[in-house]
Amino acid sequence: MCGMSQPPTNRSPATPPARPDASMSLLTHVMDHSLDEGYAEASARRAQDGTAGLPRTLKAKLALAAGLVLAALVVTLGAAQARVAAPVLAKERQELIDRVERADRHADTLERDVERLRNEVADRQREALKQPGGRQAQLTALLSGATEVHGPGVKLVVDDAKGSSSGGGGGPRESAGFSDTGRVRDRDMQRIVNGLWQSGAEAVSINGQRLTALSAIRAAGDAILVDNRPLVPPYEVLAIGDKKRLGTVFQDSVDGQYLHVLQESYGIRYSLYPVDEVKLPAASSLTVRTATAEEPKKGAS
Repeated sequence: MCGMSQPPTNRSPATPPARPDASMSLLTHVMDHSLDEGYAEASARRAQDGTAGLPRTLKAKLALAAGLVLAALVVTLGAAQARVAAPVLAKERQELIDRVERADRHADTLERDVERLRNEVADRQREALKQPGGRQAQLTALLSGATEVHGPGVKLVVDDAKGSSSGGGGGPRESAGFSDTGRVRDRDMQRIVNGLWQSGAEAVSINGQRLTALSAIRAAGDAILVDNRPLVPPYEVLAIGDKKRLGTVFQDSVDGQYLHVLQESYGIRYSLYPVDEVKLPAASSLTVRTATAEEPKKGAS
């Protein structure tokens, strides 16, 4: 009877399972051998020689004590010096503060003197323009804004849109470089004032500030400045002239149509109506560019 072949009984031993951290051999080696081999040998050698730990000989102990005393002395001297220098630094700081405060008070005094002298010069210029000189002197005083004026005219009130919401594009401001918002801009006010002058206004003021031929209307951020003085909306523009004709001519002019477009496109609000009596103050500051003394008339003593 034939025997059946048996499978070989020799089997290789089972392979041990791989460590989960086998892929991190470098990190594992660092963690298992945290102390460098050279440092470990040096530490073992010092332990065998008896030189590890604190000094054992009297000389070494004295040297260590001297070092500690020296370090404590340095720290103590530093603290004492800082404590001594603290009042000196505080005194110097207070002196600097006092100097700054004195300089500020001196600057405020100089500014008040400058403002007083400026007002004095402006008053003298206005008085000089009021001196007798016929109709020419009166016309010069009127055009220069040196005197108060009153008479019939119109009142134009311009205000930002409610909420100052942005309007649609394609408006008249695109070439001016302003964003399409419902706020009144300095260039808008310039066009309004120039339109009133061209329509026949004899004198104009904005929020109580008299305008002259040299007045500047500019912007500082979102604020409108007239001769470097900020305006707050609503903007009240008063103009003296023919109250029946001035308003009609302005509304029919290019600048009047511009204001109407601002209302339609951006929601800017305005109202224009005639006034029987308008009173405008004199200009706050005047600068005389040229002046000629009046020659005395012949035969006058």
